[in-house]
Amino acid sequence: MAESKAYANTASGHNTFKEAVCIDAGRIYDSCSDKDCLEDLQVVFAPDAQFVIDAATSAKVKSVEVLTVCLDVEPVPFNKGFYSVDMTFYFKVDLKVSTPNTCDPITVCGVSQFQKKVILYGSEGNVKIFTSRNCCEHPFQHTTNMPKASVQIADPIALDVQLIECPPKCECPCFPPEVLSYIGCDCCAPTYNKIVLITIGLFTIVQIERDVQMMIPAYDFCVPEKECTPGGGAENPCDLFRRIKFPTNEFFPPNLADLSEDENC
Repeated sequence: MAESKAYANTASGHNTFKEAVCIDAGRIYDSCSDKDCLEDLQVVFAPDAQFVIDAATSAKVKSVEVLTVCLDVEPVPFNKGFYSVDMTFYFKVDLKVSTPNTCDPITVCGVSQFQKKVILYGSEGNVKIFTSRNCCEHPFQHTTNMPKASVQIADPIALDVQLIECPPKCECPCFPPEVLSYIGCDCCAPTYNKIVLITIGLFTIVQIERDVQMMIPAYDFCVPEKECTPGGGAENPCDLFRRIKFPTNEFFPPNLADLSEDENC
């Protein structure tokens, strides 16, 4: 058991910690950030939506979002401590499509994907970890201290979209059933005359971490000092409204110079 070391506080009680404690937490061993321009990703649609795409004359991106990311971590051969992180990004794309037979654009939904690989340092070590939790129900269940990867993603930016005739060799990419369920089908359209290609700007941070025991300074327990505000009718609604600042910017939108000064640009 790790020994707890106590330290004296100063007269003010600040800038010192009471004791050093041992915790089990994830330590980030390596990370990287990237800015990717994903060009000409094919968007896949359900059969009924593909029928609209085949008759469309133009398309415009309404929104694009990341549905999920599948990550796989594998050790790099002959390079101890380094791991390759394979990522598959799945996007949900909403388009506004114009056709000759409609006055207003039709909204259709599709999915797209992108694969990316990075190599990061995750240190060495591989042990099995058994805990007392659920030991009776699952006696053979365990975890390891192998590194795990995570990715943080900002909202993707739709940069361009193209509606083109299907090339001679045009195949439907493979998608997991869980992803295809977002467009209301279990398989993409088998045949199509036109395809949609989208270009997306993506900002990501990839990190790799391990669960390790670390000694950290402990200052005190986090005892809340703020009282909870009742959310029901205990407080006068007019008093609550009076504390809201007047929305000046809603009536007088700031210009670019004002925004630059506020952001210290």
